[in-house]
Amino acid sequence: MNLTPIQKRAARKERNKQQLDLNLVSLIDIFTILIFFLLSSATEVETLPSYKAVKLPESTAETHPRETIVVTISGAEIIVEGRKVADVADVMKTGDDVIPALKAELELLSKRQVIREKNQASKAAVTIMGDKDIPYRLLRKVMVTSARANFTDVSFAVRQRFET
Repeated sequence: MNLTPIQKRAARKERNKQQLDLNLVSLIDIFTILIFFLLSSATEVETLPSYKAVKLPESTAETHPRETIVVTISGAEIIVEGRKVADVADVMKTGDDVIPALKAELELLSKRQVIREKNQASKAAVTIMGDKDIPYRLLRKVMVTSARANFTDVSFAVRQRFET
């Protein structure tokens, strides 16, 4: 049977009326709630970077880490915010208390602009993640260098020991 173009269009229109209408309002509500939940829960979590080469000392401290610049000291290298700045062997050979490469990197990071006002206080803060077996002399050099780069608020990262 041959249909005219007008009849074909009418049949197509009738066929399309029979399909179900999709209600997008409820889907938009669900996605809005999901996005709100993800954004609000993402800001609550504060973690320090994890390096397998660094075994942190244990402590019973209960304060949680703040978001600061992280200086990681392993047995072989000194890392600032994920960038290697110096070798431990080279640093230990020098008699000077200031590590020039570390000081330069910290001074560069201190020039970053703080966006949130609540982070202004932590601008001069640094967290040292030092392996529990590093010598005190090396730790002292890192602390002196941090102080000379105007990072006066120094914290140490530890692994929390739960007493049973």
